Amino acid sequence: MAGWHYDLIEGMEDLEVAGIWDIKAERREYAASRQIHVYQDLEDLLADEAVDLVLIATPNDVHKSIAIKAMEAGKNVVSEKPVTLSSKDLTEMMEAARRTGRFLTVHQNRRWDEDFLTVKKVMEEGKLGEIFRLESRVHGSRGIPGDWRQEKEQGGGMVLDWGVHLFDQALLLFPGVKLQTVYATLTHVTNQLVDDGFTADLGFANGVHMLVEVGTSNFINLPRWYVLGTDGTAQIKDWGQDIRIVRALGTDEKDVVPVRTAAGLTKTMAPRRDDSIHTEVESEVKSDIKEFYQNVMAVLEGREESRIQLSEVMRVMRLMEAVFLSAERKEVIRFED
Repeated sequence: MAGWHYDLIEGMEDLEVAGIWDIKAERREYAASRQIHVYQDLEDLLADEAVDLVLIATPNDVHKSIAIKAMEAGKNVVSEKPVTLSSKDLTEMMEAARRTGRFLTVHQNRRWDEDFLTVKKVMEEGKLGEIFRLESRVHGSRGIPGDWRQEKEQGGGMVLDWGVHLFDQALLLFPGVKLQTVYATLTHVTNQLVDDGFTADLGFANGVHMLVEVGTSNFINLPRWYVLGTDGTAQIKDWGQDIRIVRALGTDEKDVVPVRTAAGLTKTMAPRRDDSIHTEVESEVKSDIKEFYQNVMAVLEGREESRIQLSEVMRVMRLMEAVFLSAERKEVIRFED
């Protein structure tokens, strides 16, 4: 992931990489092969007065300790997600930021996902009428990556890996609306130590229920997004695909042709006539992930507020804790009253 950040930063103005430190020799050697300065150790990096900002792209369990150490050394911090393993840890990090006066933020990069921005736009335009249910999911069939993401102590599992993204997106779809209930189940198909998938039902105060799902043993993927409103339905099948919207035209359907099943007829589930619906396909909303670092620079220069507020990060962290608690107790958790 640090390599991804490097490639992104390399093409930006007013921002350059001073160097890296990694505990793995092969990563240090790779950086040197790309003419990137390699520090002797973390202390050497933090002692460099040219460094304004430290990116933490490590296993999740050491984000907190490195971030606090960096802020105490006078550096601003970007942490990869999840920022840490618990709301208690995040509180300590936020206190360190206040104490040192340093800027701390989290790389919630999937706020720039074009499928998410497209769904958000369609909802805001009211094309589907009043929204009453959403489904957001990512499916794969390769199990958990074979590294530290399989280890509980290092913050492995899909809730912390993908849930942190999807829950962040879910909460952003309903600004100012309380999330009242959480009910979740976890799967352990390929790993008994950490969750390799989950399903969470989020009940918002406006009456909307949202299903958030991650699976790593799915050989037939369900749609990335499925949005239901009183006047229509929208679907995005996968990343990089446009959104399909089907809306009612208000035509009174009197002559419904029943569906014939093996056990009888049904008019209730009969499809609508073509003249009573309108189908359209909208292109994805385009975005530029470079805006993340542009915003970070603007915050450090006092020109903008951070687009990723730590209060939002804390809310997502607490939601992930509620997911774990619901799955453990097998009950609905009251989240925000």
